Amino acid sequence: MRTETIDRLAKRLAEAVPEGLRSVRDDLEQNFRSVLDSGLSRLDLVTREEFEVQQAVLARTRQKLEALERRVSGLEATPDAATTGSPAKDA
Repeated sequence: MRTETIDRLAKRLAEAVPEGLRSVRDDLEQNFRSVLDSGLSRLDLVTREEFEVQQAVLARTRQKLEALERRVSGLEATPDAATTGSPAKDA
């Protein structure tokens, strides 16, 4: 997650602090930032760009698999000369 996103979120959390605690707002904002940063860094997250690349790879792979499945089905449906009892050509 981008640093500016964490900063914005920490700032919004600090702004939500009740008026009586405004004097410690800067400290709270820094603590919110630290907690968010450490918590999110422990997660195994990918960027949107990486996700979209992998999504495209998966879509292409799925298309190839479907084409191969159709091809195998067509080959299975076509009788083979060796299995139909046709005489083989001798040289």
